[in-house]
Amino acid sequence: MIKLFCGEDRIKAKKAIADFLGSNYEVIEGGELVPTDLPSLFLGQSLFEKTRQILIQDLSANKPVFDELPKYLDTPHKVAILELKLDKRSSTYKSLQGKVEIRDFPLPKDPNLNLVFGIYRTAKTDGKKAVAMLEKIKSEEDPIMFFGLLASQAIKDFSLRQGIKEKRALKELSDLDIKLKTTSFQPWLLIESFLLRLSSLQ
Repeated sequence: MIKLFCGEDRIKAKKAIADFLGSNYEVIEGGELVPTDLPSLFLGQSLFEKTRQILIQDLSANKPVFDELPKYLDTPHKVAILELKLDKRSSTYKSLQGKVEIRDFPLPKDPNLNLVFGIYRTAKTDGKKAVAMLEKIKSEEDPIMFFGLLASQAIKDFSLRQGIKEKRALKELSDLDIKLKTTSFQPWLLIESFLLRLSSLQ
């Protein structure tokens, strides 16, 4: 069974994924897959269990692999696919509609929304200034939701200009997402570190 979880509200999406997969599941980065990985991922069994619980993150950004997804709808495993945004005009999305459950988790409207996007744009040229801007609003923001807004802006940038810097920013954000979920560092420190690095990405 495959379910798609889409949207910028990562907190609600992750809770829904945990309800679907349970607390013990494999995490796969979609950007690192190639089409030949898919038979073993969707149809292969582990040594100890016939069925697996799998979370695949950001698969749609890897178009050659995402386009193969409809071939594996009969997987015996429980597979959750987490996306910040899906292109609803794509043929792959249309072929999945009605065949898999697709759940959307948009962020609630944030009065600081434009300022958040301004912080991201500023960080692309001046990380220190962006961190100073963040200091003014972070007491009113949730760091995970703020991260989701940064990621959505990076995806928008990538859709407009698929340059090396835009690709590196998405990779950095993917790494940041993992760190936010797996380390004990203060979330804001990790986000500020990303903002400081962004202008130097090549």
